[in-house]
Amino acid sequence: MLYLKTRAAGIAQASVQAIRLAAIVATFLALPTAVSANPIERACLSSDRAASRSLCACIGMVAGDMLTRGQMREGARWFDDPQRAQDVRQSDRARDEEMWQAWRAFSTAAEQLCSGA
Repeated sequence: MLYLKTRAAGIAQASVQAIRLAAIVATFLALPTAVSANPIERACLSSDRAASRSLCACIGMVAGDMLTRGQMREGARWFDDPQRAQDVRQSDRARDEEMWQAWRAFSTAAEQLCSGA
């Protein structure tokens, strides 16, 4: 009998945990896009270029697929400071060359994939 009570209590606790997890997931799914967006999408949304939400979402999706988190953060800074992009492009440092090549590949793919967004 004690086993059944213990087992029932364990099942009830697991049900409560499952409900809590579902509530947490639902909360995160209900958050606005800008909160869940990656740095490139957020930079696109906040830029003074008249880009639509769907275009920024597409660009963000391509960035998420092609760039590392660090590359996304660096690229997002370029939206506000284009000179920084030029500095990276003209730099002789290997890290900057890697960033520029990744950015070129990303921008080409984003242009092709997001032109209809």
